[in-house]
Amino acid sequence: MVDKILNISEKAFDSLKRIWESTRTNKLTSNGLAVIFVVSVILSYLDRNHSITMGKWDQFFANPFFAIEISFTLLLILELLSLIFVLPKSVARSVSKQFEVLSLIFIRSGFKEFSHIEDFNWEGMKEPLLFIATYAIGALIIFVIIGFSERIQRHVILTNNEDEQREFIQLKKMLSLFLILAFLTIGVYDITELFKTGLYHHSFHAFYTVLIFSDIIIVLVALRYTLNYYKIFRYSAFVLATIAIRMALSVKPVYDVVIGVSTSLFVFLLTIFYNHFIKNSVLITETKDQEKLT
Repeated sequence: MVDKILNISEKAFDSLKRIWESTRTNKLTSNGLAVIFVVSVILSYLDRNHSITMGKWDQFFANPFFAIEISFTLLLILELLSLIFVLPKSVARSVSKQFEVLSLIFIRSGFKEFSHIEDFNWEGMKEPLLFIATYAIGALIIFVIIGFSERIQRHVILTNNEDEQREFIQLKKMLSLFLILAFLTIGVYDITELFKTGLYHHSFHAFYTVLIFSDIIIVLVALRYTLNYYKIFRYSAFVLATIAIRMALSVKPVYDVVIGVSTSLFVFLLTIFYNHFIKNSVLITETKDQEKLT
């Protein structure tokens, strides 16, 4: 019965993944974002010139940079969805994807600071420019650190045989289906609140909270296949990194960048030391096996 459920969920996930990663979907999303950006720019221009009114959204479209914020928000939503499809491949790749999303959130926050500039003089731009620089530098540092982390990342299979590894991947795919449902539920709630209040309270933090619980489930499931200290510690540390990212989304400007950059550095150091220790562990195991043979 369990095998049947896993097989069905795997087929469903693989079908959704093929659709999401298809060339047609990529073209549709790219064209859609471009169209939304152009339409937003036009609406913003017309609203500022009082040619039309956007009702409860007038205060947002009155800002010339609001179209950029809309486009980047939609891009982030798409990246969050892509994150779900990465999860079954590798937990390490999933964490890297989370930092990619965080860096894009920082870039979005930098663009958002433009909306706080009322007068284009030094006194009016001083504080927003400080935050823009902070977010830009923070995003760049995360970009560099994650780039180096992925280059040195060593992927060692968690289980002892191919059957267990396939079962572990199937379990992660089933978990990913629940994440997709959570993603859609959060999205529907955000859109409903947008039309009710006229404000878009993005729930990136809510989705990361769901990710924390899913990561913990993966760690607990991993115990079924291995008790290797280095592997379990690495998985648990990844959960801690997700929690830190969630915290970064909830604190004030500058503090969020400090937490984000510090966490990415933590993952980078974890990768370096894990590669070293797991390499020595493999060598020790191979030596013991050879001794048994002789």
